Amino acid sequence: MDCEAGENSSECESWRTLRRWGCPQNRTLKDVFTWQLFKTILMGQALSMLICGTAVTSQYLSEDVATPMLQSFLNYTLLLLTYTLVLAFRKGESNIFQILKRKWLNYLLVALTDVEANYTVVLAYQYTTLTSIQLLDCFVIPVLMVLSWIFLKTRYKPLHFIAVVLCMLGVGSMVGADLLAGRDQGSNSNVLLGDGLVLVSAALYAVSNLCQEYTVKNLTRIEFLGMMGFFGTIISGVQMAILEPKAITAIKWDLRICLLFVAYTVCMYGLYSYMPIVVKMTSATAVNLSLLTADLFSLFCGLFLFHYNFSGLYIVSFVVIILGFIIFNIVPTNTADQPCGSNDRPYHLASSVDVQQSEDVIEDLPQKDGEN
Repeated sequence: MDCEAGENSSECESWRTLRRWGCPQNRTLKDVFTWQLFKTILMGQALSMLICGTAVTSQYLSEDVATPMLQSFLNYTLLLLTYTLVLAFRKGESNIFQILKRKWLNYLLVALTDVEANYTVVLAYQYTTLTSIQLLDCFVIPVLMVLSWIFLKTRYKPLHFIAVVLCMLGVGSMVGADLLAGRDQGSNSNVLLGDGLVLVSAALYAVSNLCQEYTVKNLTRIEFLGMMGFFGTIISGVQMAILEPKAITAIKWDLRICLLFVAYTVCMYGLYSYMPIVVKMTSATAVNLSLLTADLFSLFCGLFLFHYNFSGLYIVSFVVIILGFIIFNIVPTNTADQPCGSNDRPYHLASSVDVQQSEDVIEDLPQKDGEN
């Protein structure tokens, strides 16, 4: 918007306020509310619905089986059979053997954090309540922002912090609605242990998401997912063989159980496959803000499948979280050595993450004709 120096219209005053809180001086409202922003919102909610699918199928599976590592193993195996195989047939520096030669330890540690993050949050349900998990799982967002500030040199503006606070208020409203509706599910056997597991899981997810953001913005999502499939299958397979042999042999396989495992695996595979695309468009922090609505989608499914009680606060929660997500995305972040308002330059880290050779980085920069 072009506001003259002496103009005091309410619209111009609102825009000046946005600029004071972090909006770049050279952007107009038309530049902010773009199709790209709308597409980001839609894709973020599609990811939330995939998480909802994993939650619903897990809830049905929990009635008959207790094999969280088996569920993770199936997902990582599917990643192995697709993305890892793609790397195996590539030539040159992007071949799987060349990647393993240079960066096997880095990807091993990333896969380990991801596998254990999935396992610890599922384990937490045995000790603490759904309310505690919903509240403490949000810990991933401040941890991820701190890690991004330190390692990716991401610089946030006041509006970003306002957006995060709004999203947290939305989660608080959702938890309040759960309590009023009597949906405080889970266990109270060892709340302190369960809450600790949720915090550990959130920290591990933050590390995994940080590495994912760095990799997809500097290298390729195929490389990240291929390495996750390779090491994730090995780690989850070993852990499954140690922790769940009796539980797996006790499964009474029938069509219903098989379909639930298939549905869970497909949802997880879709989540892992498409989340890097949204992360590349925005950031890992923005994606995690969008994913806060996943519990609400699970609830809406539960209204029909599990006969949950409805509360108007759920709608309020959804609107507030989406509003916070929009505010977070209308103001671009930038790195310490990057001009304000530019979100497209890849990160350059002086850390333990091994940087791909320069020709691979140039090859894998965002292309106009599609995602790699």
